[in-house]
Amino acid sequence: MGEDRHFQLNLNLLLAAVDAAPPVAAVDALASALAEAIGAREVSFLIADFSGRSLIRLGHSGGKGRMQGKETAERVSLVGTPHGRALAGQAVEVIGEDGGARLFAPVTSRGEAVGVLELGLEDYPVEQTVADVALAAHFLAYVVIANRRYTDLFEWGQRSVPLSLAAEIQHRLLPGAFTCEAGQFTLAAWLQPAGEIGGDTFDFSLDRGALHLSMTDAMGHTMDAALLATVLVGGLRNARRRGVGLAEQARLANDALAEQADESQFVTGLLVRIDLASATAGIVNAGHPPPLRLRAGEVEQIQLEADRPFGLQAGGGHRVQALPLEVGDRLMFVTDGMLERDAARMNISAILIAGMNMHAREAVQHLTQAVLQASGGELHDDATALCLDWHGGPPRDRESTSGANREWRPQQAERTGVARSRAEGAVSRFPFPTLDRGYTGRSA
Repeated sequence: MGEDRHFQLNLNLLLAAVDAAPPVAAVDALASALAEAIGAREVSFLIADFSGRSLIRLGHSGGKGRMQGKETAERVSLVGTPHGRALAGQAVEVIGEDGGARLFAPVTSRGEAVGVLELGLEDYPVEQTVADVALAAHFLAYVVIANRRYTDLFEWGQRSVPLSLAAEIQHRLLPGAFTCEAGQFTLAAWLQPAGEIGGDTFDFSLDRGALHLSMTDAMGHTMDAALLATVLVGGLRNARRRGVGLAEQARLANDALAEQADESQFVTGLLVRIDLASATAGIVNAGHPPPLRLRAGEVEQIQLEADRPFGLQAGGGHRVQALPLEVGDRLMFVTDGMLERDAARMNISAILIAGMNMHAREAVQHLTQAVLQASGGELHDDATALCLDWHGGPPRDRESTSGANREWRPQQAERTGVARSRAEGAVSRFPFPTLDRGYTGRSA
């Protein structure tokens, strides 16, 4: 079985190989160097696609699946596979085969599930080899993040269907990562697009003293919604980067949109700023459905006053309201695509409670998949969710292993499976009680 055989990974050699390669071949260079270092007979990288349900094995010259030139993209399901277990548990999955083994290592950065590194070994690995593979997979996350700026290869691989121009614009408005783990919090978001773009966006930014969050929903569909969202998100980011307060961010972005929008055009939204030193938060509600809070096993809607949506009128008028936080709180921000038409049959409260042990990235994907299921696979509006888990305490470094928080281990992934099965029955004719859908003057 080769139990006494192991290798010590040399990150300097891996970095040198990646640095020497062109961006489009950076992953291939790392894979070749890793194969040589640990004696692997094959190494492949699978990137997470935009559906949240699959991985895409990227290759070239003879691979399987979709092709563009010599590039190939082979789809692999996350459901019931070692790839899915590795991502959910954030730990290397080892499966013996033909006297050797196949390893599946999560490729993760700050909780963001970038993909999976898959290796075939001639011998069953010793502990040091497994640790080396975990380290290489973590290193690979940074290789992908750094090199995708220079090539469309990774973006092409992640797309299961061609994007319309409106969808392309909308996608560019989203942050570069959908998940972020830190000492005081974990957050994750997911957007499930409708057939015609509904104008949803989310955003977040972390500075030394504060966490900024936003969720917006532009009226209308296709290009009109995409253009409204572009102006508002650009306005919010510009104001945030000036360092102004939350009320001023809302005013500047609102005025910028009001200058461009027609009389009947607007964008609803929630803006949040959390002061990390004082553990206090403020929120602006511009005609948007208020967030839901899971606290001590119970779900309730946070009571907020609704100000007018962005873009209807220039000038101030958006209040900063208190957003109480307690250690252990889970906040779920949603757009009205989660609440309207077929999705209204869902019992969101039951889904959130059933998924309370899920990682935030699993929770948002599961909620949006439940909406998709309730809608028969065809959404009338974008369905977007952003989950914030507040761990509390003073500002601090997080404790992580290979890109994921240590407290999220395989045993929690097992509970995730139980929670998911319980949540399957959470679609009913009873929606969340007294759910405020935000501004009701919106055009369909």
